[in-house]
Amino acid sequence: MHISAKADYATRALMELACEPARPLTCEAIASSQEIPFRFLKSVVGELRKAGLVRSQRGCEGGYWLGRPAEDITLLDVVRAVDGEVLTLRGESPAGLDYPGPAGALPGVWRQVEAQTTALLGGRTLASLLPAGAAGRDSRVGAA
Repeated sequence: MHISAKADYATRALMELACEPARPLTCEAIASSQEIPFRFLKSVVGELRKAGLVRSQRGCEGGYWLGRPAEDITLLDVVRAVDGEVLTLRGESPAGLDYPGPAGALPGVWRQVEAQTTALLGGRTLASLLPAGAAGRDSRVGAA
C-alpha cells in the first residue's frame, strides 16, 4: 500500500483548518505548523480548493477555511481530490484487471483491498479525527 505525500499533506492541512474554523489560516502558517514544504503545500491546497474542500480569500485578512463542515469531509474525499483513484496497479484501476491461468484470482484480491480501503477512508471524517475538545469539533462552516 502506498499513501502519497499529497494525500498526507492535504489531510494534515485540512486537520489544521478544522481546528480553526472561525478564522482563515495561511499556507505559511499551516506549512510551519505541520512541517510541510510550503511550495508543495501551496499546490496541494490549490487542488483542495478546486475540489471544494477549502475556500479562500485574498488580502491581509485572507487565507483558507474548510469548504464544508469537518463532519462532512471524509478521508476518501481528500484522497480522491488529490490522487484521483484510491488504489491503482501500475497506474490502472483494479476494476478491469484480468489475469490468465494460476494468477486469475489475484485481481479479485486487489479489488477487495480497494473496496475495504474505500470503506475505511469513507467512514472517517476530519471531525472524527480531531482531538477531544478541539475547536473545530461539531463546528459549522461560517459565512463567506
